[in-house]
Amino acid sequence: MSLAESIVSALTRIVGAEFVRTDPAALEPYGVDALGQGHLPDLVVVPANTLEVAAITRLCNAELVPLVVRGAGTGYTGGAVPTRGGVVVAMDRFTRILEIDQTNLLAVVEPNVITADLQRAVERVGLFYPPDPASLESSALGGNVAECAGGPRAFKYGTTRRYVLGLEVVLPTGEIVETGSKAVKSVVGYDLTQLLVGSEGTLAIITRITLRLIPKPPARATLLAIFADVQSAVDAVTALIERRVVPAAIELVDAESLRAVRDRLGEELAPASAGALLIVEADGMQAAVDEEIDRVAHACRGVGAMRVALAADDAERERLWNARRMISVALRATGFLKINHDVVVPRGRIPELFSVIDELRKQYRLTIAAFGHAGDGNIHVNLMVDRADTDERARAKEAERVLFERVVALEGSISGEHGIGFAKAPYIGLELSADAIALMKRVKAAFDPNRILNPGKIFP
Repeated sequence: MSLAESIVSALTRIVGAEFVRTDPAALEPYGVDALGQGHLPDLVVVPANTLEVAAITRLCNAELVPLVVRGAGTGYTGGAVPTRGGVVVAMDRFTRILEIDQTNLLAVVEPNVITADLQRAVERVGLFYPPDPASLESSALGGNVAECAGGPRAFKYGTTRRYVLGLEVVLPTGEIVETGSKAVKSVVGYDLTQLLVGSEGTLAIITRITLRLIPKPPARATLLAIFADVQSAVDAVTALIERRVVPAAIELVDAESLRAVRDRLGEELAPASAGALLIVEADGMQAAVDEEIDRVAHACRGVGAMRVALAADDAERERLWNARRMISVALRATGFLKINHDVVVPRGRIPELFSVIDELRKQYRLTIAAFGHAGDGNIHVNLMVDRADTDERARAKEAERVLFERVVALEGSISGEHGIGFAKAPYIGLELSADAIALMKRVKAAFDPNRILNPGKIFP
């Protein structure tokens, strides 16, 4: 669609000419996220405050203009990009940490605060914000809330959902609503806060977030275990869970991912003969950390690990975690189309998931790199496809659907932390019943009767 001049003029009056972008070159970055697909908006506005966001939504609702909110744009399912043109509300100016309350263990932030910046700020005063998506140095907290981001520490600490106490949001019809509170308990009415967490920007625009913090663990230890094959690494995960160990993180990386990190980033995490590795981190009181990491080491050695070693210091620990966070970058650097699916299964069914992945490799003749959060069953399955090979792309499309079908059959989910967006919308019926989808659509209609906010997402 193209916007009427009267709408452009009205938006300019709301935010000022400096914060309205219409030039095609300026619009281009807002037409894609990390997925690399989407549609250009007709216009981008960059509001300064909640009142300006409310004025924008009222105008767009009255004129039936599609509206998409945009943070850092690091998502993998197209959640923050337009599908039908319209207006993108870029939250670039909402970057303040408004409060760190050490007494009540909470922080109040604007939605475009970068996740790692908040983590560093609270750790300076002895506090801790656990959610740690791999994109933490570039992803924004508003997007983390909208997608209910997780990360390696979700095994022990849970996902973003657990840490959101309250929100200030603007509804698509322009009302400003506050949900939740700074209190840790509240059962007054429906829990709108938790409804909005993970709603992918389809119900409201987040303008302020109140987050729960915890004391920073005083000690931590990080272990690297190298295995001859993925099955041995999976067996180690099973063994340490059977020992009732709950580390802060258990990350599994397969051979294809290790090869990409080695070839593209020059980082040698394991010898070329290795089939997989685990990065396991324990945190807490020193005595408990020592005992826990020792149990982890025994579990890994017990299933035949090729090598088990503790990170000697913080620098070595950071090297390990940086390499883990750069796997997606390394895979993209291969030049292949990287189709990333963050499927999740119950922890006990991880061996079956990896069997499925191996079947897909053979049946569809595909290169597949798999890595992720073995502690909570959330594995990132990356189909690596030659962009120019139409037959291979077709095989990948078939494999994608089979992967989702098999994951649901394993009592899992087709998305653990990346959301649905438009990329996975065609498959939502594999996991949710028609009645559940219809109920969700009624919730959407209650928030957004004219369906202007982030259209084309979640529902096919």
